[in-house]
Amino acid sequence: MSQSAIDPSQSAAARDLIASLKRAAGPTLAVAVAARLARGLVGLGIAWVLAGLLAGAVLPGGPSGSVTGPLLALAGLIVVRAGLTYLSEVSAFDAAAAVKTRLLDRLLDHIGRLGPVRISGLAVGDLATTLTDAVAGVEPYWRRWIPAVAAAGTLPFVILAAAGLADWRSGLILTVTLPLLPLFLILVGKGAQAASDRQWQTLARLGGHLYDAIKGLPDLRILGAAAAAVETVARRADDYRRETMAVLRLAFLSALVMEFFATGAIALLAVTIGFRLLWGEMSFLSGLFVLMAAPEFYAPLRAIGSERHARMEALAAAGRIADVLALAAPSERPMHAVPVPSGAVGLRFKGVTMSYGEGRAALAGIDLEVAPGDHVAIVGASGAGKSTLFNLLLGFIEPTDGRIVVGGVPLADLDLASWRRRLIHMPQRAHVFSGTIGDNVAMGRSGDPASQSAAITAALAAAELADLVAGLPDGIATRVGDGGRRLSGGEAQRLVLARALFGAGLPGEPPGLVLFDEPTAHLDSATASIVGEAIAAVGRGRTMLTIAHRLGTIRAADRIVVFDAGRIVEAGTHAELMARAGAYARMLAEARDEGELA
Repeated sequence: MSQSAIDPSQSAAARDLIASLKRAAGPTLAVAVAARLARGLVGLGIAWVLAGLLAGAVLPGGPSGSVTGPLLALAGLIVVRAGLTYLSEVSAFDAAAAVKTRLLDRLLDHIGRLGPVRISGLAVGDLATTLTDAVAGVEPYWRRWIPAVAAAGTLPFVILAAAGLADWRSGLILTVTLPLLPLFLILVGKGAQAASDRQWQTLARLGGHLYDAIKGLPDLRILGAAAAAVETVARRADDYRRETMAVLRLAFLSALVMEFFATGAIALLAVTIGFRLLWGEMSFLSGLFVLMAAPEFYAPLRAIGSERHARMEALAAAGRIADVLALAAPSERPMHAVPVPSGAVGLRFKGVTMSYGEGRAALAGIDLEVAPGDHVAIVGASGAGKSTLFNLLLGFIEPTDGRIVVGGVPLADLDLASWRRRLIHMPQRAHVFSGTIGDNVAMGRSGDPASQSAAITAALAAAELADLVAGLPDGIATRVGDGGRRLSGGEAQRLVLARALFGAGLPGEPPGLVLFDEPTAHLDSATASIVGEAIAAVGRGRTMLTIAHRLGTIRAADRIVVFDAGRIVEAGTHAELMARAGAYARMLAEARDEGELA
């Protein structure tokens, strides 16, 4: 997007997003607005009572009688105004918090539906900024801007009517000066939204650079490029400082203009009332009331100038969120999705083509049938389409052509959440979350604590982690850091394998399909052999697809399918493929020559 102009479609998307959140604010926002309006009316009442008291106390012959009643009324009105102020602030805060929660839920739900493949096109730092700063940036719109706009659209006209009844000439002055304040606000604030959008763009770039610099710090230090990375982050931070100061200058200038013209209008009104009192053209009570009501008349308009920054910030933040929500997610499943077939499932790929829109199909017309209970090894060079095949089965993406049939039912017709619960999936680079070892194995699955603890221990033992856990101070309650800190790469991989083993042993409907992306890739040969036996136990009685690189894993499969450039070029057992001396045999020979085959 251009730095000099804001895309109108993006601004429209931001406004549409904010408008769609109105229901989330609910009646709480209406309470906040009503309390703010009532506070303004009470302020008008305070001006009238106070003007009457002062008129009676200052002027001889003014309103006579006991002042106890008016003083009690004044005190009561002040207390009521304070209570309404508190109610308005609390209600507005609650409404804004509800909107923020709804927006964050919507954003996280959309990211979850996008899946790791579609979301991979977004910079992690940019996404983190959207989930934190952008969501928080929308909140002031509902907490400050909406109540301010409601008050500005109502209170000045009510006060104008009251002032006109007290003195029509003063009401005329207020009427003439009323439209001048918004006019000057528009003139001064022109271009402020563009500056706010540039600020958010700069913040997103800063977040991305900072995340990349921290993530790649070891490599940067080794290559001697850490100083250059620090300089880049510092330059982006300075850009953000300048953009922020530009927005603040415009915000303060808008508020200053509103204060200046409101003060000038009140001064003009005061001078006019003073001369008219001197000439005897109006009563002291009416003049004092109008003069005390004037600040209440201009206060909502001054608040618009002060809170306009909240609107600009919210629109800019909503624009960032709308960009993420605009990413196309997989199509919604049918309202009455077909139940997942029980037991080991058979798979059939019928002319499956998958293109990411880059001119080359990741998969091109795949025809493959996997019988229930079969163990199939998927082999091929990097970029051959193996991971795309798994992403299709996991529901992260949908084929651009053809279809996948699971147990006689099209995958597109299955309930996706139920289907994923019937899967055991272990990616090559699985994530270890911040928490205890037991939490990482169970992954939030509920159950009896005693039996679950036993199942976790059994899964850890099967993944060859029993000795490691026994040596830890808190056993399975030992905390590990995000990404597997405190664990080596091989230990983290085995912990993720234990997670898959635990899922396979859960009571209820057992998983019918196992998807492994070379689970022994980061293990030494001895441990890989032991883990391979555990994997074989998991796959027994289940359909299993394994993206394989180790010869031992490949040879253990019932059938081997060779991928090349998104197509299946060979299929058969190890002995059959070696006898053909085709692509599979050449691949193994090249791997041996390069020392990559274990």
